Amino acid sequence: RLHLVTWNVGTASPPPEVTSLLQLNSPGPTMDMYVIGLQEVNSRITNFLSDLAFDDPWSIFFMTVLSPLGYIKLSSVRMQGLLLLIFVKHAHLPFIRDVHTHYTRTGLYGYWGNKGGVTIRMSLYGHTVCFMNCHLPAHMENTEQRLDDFEKILEMQFEGEDIPSILDHDVLFWFGDLNFRIADYGIHFVRESINNKRYNLLWEKDQLNMAKKKEAFLQEFIEGPLQFKPTYKFDLYSDVYDTSEKKRKPAWTDRILWRVKNLCQHASKEGEFSEEEQTISVTLSNYISHMSYGISDHKPVTGTFGLELKPLLSDPLVTLNPEGEWSAEHDVLISYSAVPEFPSSAWDWIGLFQVAFRHVNDYVTYAWVEDDEISSNKDSKQVYMSAAEIPDTGGEFLLCYYSNNLQSIVGISQPFQIQPNRTLLEKDLTQEENSWMQKPDNLESHDEF
Repeated sequence: RLHLVTWNVGTASPPPEVTSLLQLNSPGPTMDMYVIGLQEVNSRITNFLSDLAFDDPWSIFFMTVLSPLGYIKLSSVRMQGLLLLIFVKHAHLPFIRDVHTHYTRTGLYGYWGNKGGVTIRMSLYGHTVCFMNCHLPAHMENTEQRLDDFEKILEMQFEGEDIPSILDHDVLFWFGDLNFRIADYGIHFVRESINNKRYNLLWEKDQLNMAKKKEAFLQEFIEGPLQFKPTYKFDLYSDVYDTSEKKRKPAWTDRILWRVKNLCQHASKEGEFSEEEQTISVTLSNYISHMSYGISDHKPVTGTFGLELKPLLSDPLVTLNPEGEWSAEHDVLISYSAVPEFPSSAWDWIGLFQVAFRHVNDYVTYAWVEDDEISSNKDSKQVYMSAAEIPDTGGEFLLCYYSNNLQSIVGISQPFQIQPNRTLLEKDLTQEENSWMQKPDNLESHDEF
């Protein structure tokens, strides 16, 4: 289950909560992956430089929400105001490989990154999947420019790298503030149609729908029905369309589309598949806007999908476990085994993480798999971790094996308990008791009591 968000946040700070945006209270199974594409993230030079050195406020915000629920930030990519974040459940990490990011500027003839696309691609259980967040040129008259820019982004992503072209991925998701408008109809007809919830009257004049009928490269992209109000342009903190002097005509600028390669290539004349051919399928569960968020003049749009994959990978490259009972009082051992074809490196490491860790660099401590190895046989190897590096308070943790060659976590243990360092805890308690018994200097003495 994949939940995809696109939102032009208009340089605003994150809202107080995103429960409905992320469908956190929805019935049924939880999401396996969150893909969050933002446009117009605050990129004033001071903000942008600090965000390059540290995670930006939006990334921190979503990590704070999702990490306690068992999601890790798999990857992110930022280009000025464009930000793309991907979070996944821990269990899927060993089956996600070859993660790469890219960006293409199209603003100011390709020199400025206020418009363009940012992309994250990966191998997911052996299938190639790509996510592309775009911010295309604004204004009614720029349809051709939007289409030209999108073609340019498709051509330039991962150009020259040993990665399939964007359209060669098994599944491609394309989303963002695509800025397509509603042509021909006047503002009064558009607003009246919206007020009466007769959105279908506007679909045939939506510039993206019109382009999909004419442009061959767009015809393979699928989109759910636009059964929600156009998401642009609203007065801030309201669901009232633009009351400024400009009175912008409402439009479905914020969109989510997808393309399945085997649908394009293997569909027979009857439109049917053989079981062998259809190794991956995408089903849209819902496609909605979220009117309650008012920090920007755009409303966020989400798509919830089911990805059905015939796994081409079923075993993790590395299996690892803590040896025996772990305690903060003594050095501990980790045992691991790798499949024969695993491309190990001297720079591989095993990290100790709290269960609610945010991203791969959020480790408590780590051990180098070669430098800290203490035994090895054909079935497994053992690595030691120093007690000095383990938190004295103990708690619930897990182990992750990070592959330097694959630039990803390729093995993850079940959560396990580390017993606290009782000696230090007792010492702390004794010191605390002593401090209570000592009379503070700043209190007056009350001899009469």
